Amino acid sequence: MTDLDHLFSPVTIGTMEVKNRLLMSAMSINFGVDDKGYVTDQLTDYFLERARGGVGMMLVGGGAVHPGGQELPDLPAMWDDGCVESLKTMVEQVKPYDVKFGVQLMHGGRQSYLPNKVAPSAIPAPAVVSGEVRALETSEIEELVDCFGDSAARCREAGFDFIELHAAHGYLINQFMSPNANRREDPYGGSFDNRIRFLLEIIDNIQKKAGPDFPVGIRINGNDYIDNGWEVADARRAAPILEKKGAAYLHVSAGVYGSTELTIPSMYVKHGCFVHLAEAVKQEVSLPVVTVGRIKDPRLADTIIKENRADIVAMGRALLADPYLPQKAREGKFSEIRPCMGCCLGCIDAVLSKEPGSCVANPDVGREFKLKQMENPEKKSTILVAGAGPAGLAAARMFAVTGHRVVVCEKEKAPGGLLALAARTPGRQELNDILDFFRSQAEQNGVMIHYNTELSGDLIHRTAPDRIVVATGSMPEMPVITGLFQTEMELAANVDILNHTIEAGKRVIVLGGGITGLVTADYLAEQGRKVVVLNRKKRFAEEMSSNDRYYLRERLKKNGVTLYKKVAIQKITKNGAIFKYGSDRETVELNTFDTIVISEKMTSIQAVKKLSGTTGATFHFIGDAKDPRHLMYCISEAEEIARDTR
Repeated sequence: MTDLDHLFSPVTIGTMEVKNRLLMSAMSINFGVDDKGYVTDQLTDYFLERARGGVGMMLVGGGAVHPGGQELPDLPAMWDDGCVESLKTMVEQVKPYDVKFGVQLMHGGRQSYLPNKVAPSAIPAPAVVSGEVRALETSEIEELVDCFGDSAARCREAGFDFIELHAAHGYLINQFMSPNANRREDPYGGSFDNRIRFLLEIIDNIQKKAGPDFPVGIRINGNDYIDNGWEVADARRAAPILEKKGAAYLHVSAGVYGSTELTIPSMYVKHGCFVHLAEAVKQEVSLPVVTVGRIKDPRLADTIIKENRADIVAMGRALLADPYLPQKAREGKFSEIRPCMGCCLGCIDAVLSKEPGSCVANPDVGREFKLKQMENPEKKSTILVAGAGPAGLAAARMFAVTGHRVVVCEKEKAPGGLLALAARTPGRQELNDILDFFRSQAEQNGVMIHYNTELSGDLIHRTAPDRIVVATGSMPEMPVITGLFQTEMELAANVDILNHTIEAGKRVIVLGGGITGLVTADYLAEQGRKVVVLNRKKRFAEEMSSNDRYYLRERLKKNGVTLYKKVAIQKITKNGAIFKYGSDRETVELNTFDTIVISEKMTSIQAVKKLSGTTGATFHFIGDAKDPRHLMYCISEAEEIARDTR
């Protein structure tokens, strides 16, 4: 057991008694509904897994109250009476787990992925989504107020314990509240009281239709972080008004599409980044206040509550990565919590691309309904894994969990591979968290890891494996460029820089504008070096999520890194390069540089293929050893190969 007494103490919210102070925040996961928007077994089993994990409250995300306000195409339709039966089924299955279950109701407004967008004023969203926006007529506003009330009544009919109104993140209610989006000159615009009128009318309508005893939480922004936006002073002013209106709790978040601080911050942002906003709002009210923002460590969550900075802590991505985080935290098993890395790739980036949500750290997200039908293999085998990078460790862990005997060999003296090198770059240390998780889990499940040991015929003979999993990773590939091997500059690969094999000079050219090139450039610039990046592609770091890339680009800008894209290199000179770039094909000549770092294409390390003819064991190539790709594919492929019973 653990001493997280504050986090695991009960709390009263309206008419609800909640067993602990962890709320799984609403996430638009973009799966689990049919073509009518009715929930399916996929969404039910996704929530069941998190209910079993011990969270106190959880929310269905993206419940649209009107077909013209869908944030994304594959989210629950709350505007239709026909949705109630499938919701009832989901609620009935969740109820036995003593979790308070709710729905977040919303209208996307100008941030909807629809061709015909509406908003308080005809002002397009500042980022992410594009397209014309039409200003709502007064009669349409009144209709939408009714839509929120009707949807809340459907939620109560379906058996949900509460609802949350999404009045944050730049969606429709927030648009009415923010001067940035609301230029109306009628009773719904202008003054502060007019701008919050829409929200107050919605609350009144819900209380009329769903009952005054049905808890209604409100998610508001503590700060829009955009010019002429809603600010913390506005949130503090609104809080007591919402309390008097009967709000059950206030959930304080931040950001809109196009804000300087992103709603879903990446690993570059400190943990608990929005707690100060909740703390400010809490000073104005006596009702429970929820905080959110890069909180993944339950010990931090407990401290926040202990220090009276908030009453409840919301976690979203942390519960995607590990549904059983609450249970493990309560038992003090912190090393067993599968960590969110803050990469934003499987969750927000996939969803904004209108793909089903997922998680780099946890490939099971969205597949819970399929995995419950899978059984562990009856036959137990001996598995030899070559490579202790993320793919090798993930495979070793999963094989061991399913009962196989597993041996890992790693040619280096420590685990991690290229991911461990990437974790040395500024702001990306959390990549080590997933490595630590897989390594410790593998060892706890009896996996033997032999360092300074390469895969060899002798090792195969001694181990006698049934299957050999090759996860030997990849290495930088040297390009063919005129003058590259005649230059007087120090020639290095990105791995040489990050593992300190080669020390870069004071003026560095980085060839490659993908994620490895940019984080290497950041690493060098942080040390005070002058860095220029030459990217032969059209875009920078396409393999990163847009949220993660935003913070990295801001760092590069701050550190004075010069970026060129659409580069055509004519020649590498003795102390620089001559190239054309951009659409205008302007010629640039760089001089007085002392180091050139290659960080472009990677090539798989498959030298062990020659051993396949010396054994009857089945070989499997996974991760970068199969084809250099993103971490998401490495981990999912590793776990899938371990579940394969063939």
